[in-house]
Amino acid sequence: MNKLKAFAVLAGLGFGSPGSAQDMPLPPTRTQETVRAIVNEHIDALNRCDWNRVMAQFPDDVTFMMPNGAISQGRQRIGELFAGFCKSRSEGGFKGAKLIPEATVEVGNTVSVSWRIEADYLAEAYRGADAYLTRDGLLAAQVTTFDPNQMKFR
Repeated sequence: MNKLKAFAVLAGLGFGSPGSAQDMPLPPTRTQETVRAIVNEHIDALNRCDWNRVMAQFPDDVTFMMPNGAISQGRQRIGELFAGFCKSRSEGGFKGAKLIPEATVEVGNTVSVSWRIEADYLAEAYRGADAYLTRDGLLAAQVTTFDPNQMKFR
């Protein structure tokens, strides 16, 4: 999938728009001691929409694989995704959502999490799963089923 098409898919999923994170300097990376700690930090930072904490987890070569074959690579691009995610619902984001792990499986440097998302603006909980691939204390890649087009809003 070419970059323009991949971005169109991401924009359709409710993720950031071009330039949404360009004025936000990326924070230094911050490693975690264990694979489970990496995932716990990611979920807590995401639930708080703490962009700096979320972005401190990713190396420069981070890769996200999303529904419909969309792929996003690099810290700057991932920063744009999360800047969009952490906007208010009225701005097309998901601030205020809570990702709640329901089942977790750890195999080597990978943690898979089945989760649900709850928010005041959802008509019902939304369920999905992520696989977090870690390297050297950072979140090096993520495979996600997150697709806002499948969410039921109030």
